[in-house]
Amino acid sequence: MALGPFGKSSALSLGVELELQLVNTVDFDLTSAANDLLELLSRKPFPGTVTPEMTQSMIEIATGIHTAHTPLLAELRGMRDTLVAACERLNIDICGGGTHPFQRWSEQRVFSKPRFQEISLLYGYLAKQFTVFGQHVHVGCASGDDALFLLHSLNRYVPHFIALSASSPYSQGVDTLFDSARLNSVFAFPLSGRAPFTLSWDDFSNVYFTKMEATGVVKSMKDFYWDIRPKPEYGTIELRVCDTPLSVERAAALACYLQAICRRLLERTEPPPVEDDYLVYTFNRFQACRFGLDGVMVNPQTRERRTIREDILETLRWVEPHFSALNSLSAAEEIEACAARDGNHASWLRGVFTETRNVQSMVQASTMALRSAE
Repeated sequence: MALGPFGKSSALSLGVELELQLVNTVDFDLTSAANDLLELLSRKPFPGTVTPEMTQSMIEIATGIHTAHTPLLAELRGMRDTLVAACERLNIDICGGGTHPFQRWSEQRVFSKPRFQEISLLYGYLAKQFTVFGQHVHVGCASGDDALFLLHSLNRYVPHFIALSASSPYSQGVDTLFDSARLNSVFAFPLSGRAPFTLSWDDFSNVYFTKMEATGVVKSMKDFYWDIRPKPEYGTIELRVCDTPLSVERAAALACYLQAICRRLLERTEPPPVEDDYLVYTFNRFQACRFGLDGVMVNPQTRERRTIREDILETLRWVEPHFSALNSLSAAEEIEACAARDGNHASWLRGVFTETRNVQSMVQASTMALRSAE
């Protein structure tokens, strides 16, 4: 059965989802406190949406629909403040970061929800290893064809979002040497990676998805773990490569950076995406995961090589009028500061470890980073 028509949404509208870590306040290991926290939060209205995730030491929050940086950031801060207050009542804490530095995946407990239990049975230990934490950004699209155009046009900017958001250098107690080790857990799933190339929603829905559904491999779009995937029920595309940053300020800025790039791409003044753009996709993505902003990427159309940092700074100049039109110049400033001066949160976490030589201190510092504006 085909997916049907693409849903209606306002073009370039934004929604943000953040997966967050629940930690104890003694040794800052993960704690299976999602049930208690969700029950406490259910007693009062929550400024947004909060739901369980794969294991009981994580939750996901989701914003409403926004079009500009200021209200998006305000809602994220409101959710953050509500969560912090609730965690204090339970004597636990909460933080961002793409991985917990020293938790043991074998000790995690899968949340008691039918879909999570099904995934656990299907994927075995990979389900518990999926105790990693990402930011997802939804961008509204006027049509399914626009959604696929943006999805494939964005392929060359995926390394930007990996490198800017990277906050998972440590895993299982060791420095992985990756800025984003989280994505290695995602890549382990068989339906991860990139979407098939088509610019027609009819072809995607009636041909590709219908064939995939007939194989019995997938039942819905949720079964795809692609870096960017269409969400027809929302009328959006969903970028899924970002680690959860350590601050809601960085999370809001990343969303608005994506929005500005999409606005520029929809002018359609650049060459349209083609299948050959993906020849360098896996290389570029690896460089971003491994080396962050210092990674080298290849422009898929010009074949020019430059650092991801340099490409971000040039792209910021390219989309500056769009940040202005979207009332998001403060988001552009956050992205520029990260790329040009401050570095990503993976670098910051390594700096904390260099000073303290203690993995617990990284988590403690992360909890404090979430609480305070940058």
